[in-house]
Amino acid sequence: MIKIKVVLCAVMLTLLSNITAQELKGDELKSMEKYGGIMGDKGVIAPGLRLSAEQMKWWRDAKFGMFIHWGLYSIEGKGEWAMFNNKIPAEEYAKLADKFNPQHFDANIWAAVARNAGMKYMVLTARHHDGFALWNSPSAYLHFNSFETAAHRDFVKEYTAACRKAGLAVGIYYSPMDWRFPGYFKPLELAENAERMKKQGYGQVEELMKNYGKIDILWYDGGWLAHKGKDADAAWFWEPVKLNRMVRNYQPGVVISPRSGWEGDFQCNEGGGKIHGPIIDTPWEKCLNLNQSSWGYNPVQNLMTLKEIIVMLVNTVDRGGNMLLNVGPDADGIIPDTHITRLKEVGDWLQKYGESIYGTQPGPFQPVDDVYGSVQKDKRVYIHLLSIKDTLQLPLIEKKILSCRQMSGSPLKFRQDKNGTIISLDGIKPDSVVTTLVLETE
Repeated sequence: MIKIKVVLCAVMLTLLSNITAQELKGDELKSMEKYGGIMGDKGVIAPGLRLSAEQMKWWRDAKFGMFIHWGLYSIEGKGEWAMFNNKIPAEEYAKLADKFNPQHFDANIWAAVARNAGMKYMVLTARHHDGFALWNSPSAYLHFNSFETAAHRDFVKEYTAACRKAGLAVGIYYSPMDWRFPGYFKPLELAENAERMKKQGYGQVEELMKNYGKIDILWYDGGWLAHKGKDADAAWFWEPVKLNRMVRNYQPGVVISPRSGWEGDFQCNEGGGKIHGPIIDTPWEKCLNLNQSSWGYNPVQNLMTLKEIIVMLVNTVDRGGNMLLNVGPDADGIIPDTHITRLKEVGDWLQKYGESIYGTQPGPFQPVDDVYGSVQKDKRVYIHLLSIKDTLQLPLIEKKILSCRQMSGSPLKFRQDKNGTIISLDGIKPDSVVTTLVLETE
């Protein structure tokens, strides 16, 4: 545990260096800031609740997934924090449910976009902080769900079926926070109201884990009460060990995020901040936006470039993490064409270089920031070059290197001795995104 804490402290990543086109302020900014680092040692520990390394292997091998922020906030196109930021009263905000009736929603199209992008799993915001549930939820306070309002549809049911049909792992995002409850902001002073919110949370988590077949990922978000402190600071209220033991009863193998106040099966780094530092010795995930304007649908387009996406992906994978890239469909459930095009470009790159991503383990070389990182699989070592000079100097490793070549390219000259390995990059043809080398070892 000490080793992990030292590594985590060493890699507290630069926060929000690339925030968004719209400037975040107040509690929304605080939310992203508090999740900007890897904070795995902050949650409540419960022996026996975490999955084993063997149970986590599929998730760690998958590497790349699609996050989807979609809900009532997609109607206005001002981001998923619109209700809170714009101080919209709950009664007024609830009227959006009368307009939320997406005629062109097709979860199979979402799943096809994810597969074409080379993604292996999806995570849908089944319910965000505004409290609107995208499924038939008897536990929903004031019947605030898509089945009992204008759409009369269970979108979680359609989504989970589409994921499985496409061969993608099924992830569900759930926020126990609900801005409609004054008790969320004053849990001690308005204890009865806060307890009603908690009862809703337990009931809805049970519905999601019980009624939709095998769920692969449960992605909690927003356990911090009154937008203060950390999620673990609110553990006295949410009782996350009790909550997640219930989850395990229904879904023994589900991979759980840390944001319920329990430490979770993996840790999170949120936002567009650059990835630096050494390999992280615990399961973790980078989540960020394709459209940097907001997580929920926004007509203002500020898309990451293909190179920015791939550089973020290799920087994450080279340090042992997964990447969850978000899209925000519009109110009709349509992912913008510009997003689909960019994601297809990512998929095309992964068609060529995916063997250096999927199913790999970080190392054997520690990453050198903005220069290179490495992963390994079987007898191969893959080097992701972020900058190219005449030669590449690698540290000493025990394995003997038999050959070196540019992936999808020609052999490269190298020399391995007691001081390490020097690879000549004279004959290399740089890839427009990230140049990848393959080392064959004994």
